[in-house]
Amino acid sequence: MTIYICGDSTAASYPPENAPITGWGQKLENYTDHKVVNAARGGRSTKSFLSEGRLQEIECCIQPSDLLLIQFTHNDTSDLVWRHTDPWTSFKNNLSIYVDTARLHQAVPVLLTPICRRYFQNGKLLPSHGDYPEAIRTLAFEKNVPLIDIYAESVKLVSELGDEESRKLYLHVEKGIYPAYPDGSTDDTHTQSLGAETYARMTAEHLKKLKLI
Repeated sequence: MTIYICGDSTAASYPPENAPITGWGQKLENYTDHKVVNAARGGRSTKSFLSEGRLQEIECCIQPSDLLLIQFTHNDTSDLVWRHTDPWTSFKNNLSIYVDTARLHQAVPVLLTPICRRYFQNGKLLPSHGDYPEAIRTLAFEKNVPLIDIYAESVKLVSELGDEESRKLYLHVEKGIYPAYPDGSTDDTHTQSLGAETYARMTAEHLKKLKLI
């Protein structure tokens, strides 16, 4: 069995020279005995991933009983017309294409809600991603698709860690340490290695609970 990942920059793999940014898909193979093909790419939404033919590339290779992990949202919220989708219409419709494509090839689709953004105000984590996580949950119910609610889990985890400690998961680095980030970074969307490992492990644990791996 092979595990394929469709997604955006939060799941994508990065070369060493881009350190410390690390997507969770880059680390998933550490938590499973199965081969992982990480097709996630930065800047992609459900819409642009399809328009670039990236799902078709997976379709050429995916086999019966393989897994297709589907995780989008960050770029679907964009105002750019070639990325943007509406959570209750085009976003759900696009996700349905991924689900139906996997099933067409007798593979198993798995829907994932997005990793939360680390936005704190007065010590409290703010909601992120609007209606998109709920749209994913609704589609999973409607189409009887396995769901891994990473958004809910990440909100719980980041809230428990608090503002200061949770920075270690995300791309918060001091200036002058990494060549790719000479001025440092205070990125509350993307993860460094610890965050990627955390969310990869979380994903694998749920795949095991669902008896998919």
